[in-house]
Amino acid sequence: MASNPIEVQNVSKWFGDVHAVDGVSLSVGRGEMFGLIGHNGAGKSTLFKMMLGLIPASTGEIRVNGALIGGRDFREVRRRIGYLPENFVTYDNLSGLEVLHLFADLKKVPRRECEGVLERVGLKEAAKRRVRGYSKGMRQRLGFAQVLLGSPDLIFLDEPTNGLDPEGIHDFYQVLHDVKAQGCTIIITSHILAEIQERVDRLVILNSGRIAAQGTLPELRAQLVLPSVIQIQLRSGHETRVQAALQQLAGLELKIDQDCVRVSCLPGQKVAVLNILSALADTVHDIAIHEPSLEDLFLGYGGLHVKQR
Repeated sequence: MASNPIEVQNVSKWFGDVHAVDGVSLSVGRGEMFGLIGHNGAGKSTLFKMMLGLIPASTGEIRVNGALIGGRDFREVRRRIGYLPENFVTYDNLSGLEVLHLFADLKKVPRRECEGVLERVGLKEAAKRRVRGYSKGMRQRLGFAQVLLGSPDLIFLDEPTNGLDPEGIHDFYQVLHDVKAQGCTIIITSHILAEIQERVDRLVILNSGRIAAQGTLPELRAQLVLPSVIQIQLRSGHETRVQAALQQLAGLELKIDQDCVRVSCLPGQKVAVLNILSALADTVHDIAIHEPSLEDLFLGYGGLHVKQR
């Protein structure tokens, strides 16, 4: 088995005159949770479909577990892939269990796995109910259940928490954590950036079909050099003293609202700010440090249309 489950080398895709993906190269390591984000039309769905073998690349090469997509070995490799599309659609007249039986047969997985998988995603009590009576969140859980059938080596998830409530999202990521711990590689795309920023190991930001940035969250923060924010809650009556001390550092942006001071500073200035505050410990009630979020990075690299939650 190849060391990297996903290898994308200089891949492009044209749809007529539209250059949807433009010279993308990336690799995904075994057991990683890898994020793929970008605004609408950035090319992430097209790249997703090419990595799954659903559409061919115009140029370049993609290998999955060492098999060239479109090659004779890829059919067998694809049996070890789980995929949840953004909108999971199935037969409304079947029960949840019958839907999983259908997928089990397609994947050549024993049907006896189905009830356990339904329990794992929280659908044990609804297993024999017709899908037409399922809520949107239940349908999404059912879609996730078919992904897990057969214990795949590689999972692709496209906006996987659509329709899930907060408890469902928590349960979903707990299951993902468990399968990742068993060595499964996960590729995930989501518009809800706050949801994935602490969960992905590495990510790619796509913009106009090209990679705008890739790496870990700390690496992306270092590359873009966005300010950190230190929020200080003061004891009453010390605003002037703290302001005068902080103004000794050049380049800080201070905002003061009664007993609250908000300091924007470059990453290299954080320690100096904290040293000043340490010397003024008698004036400080509380301190909170806010690093640039994935949403901040996305917007900084030219992303648009980020959904708020």
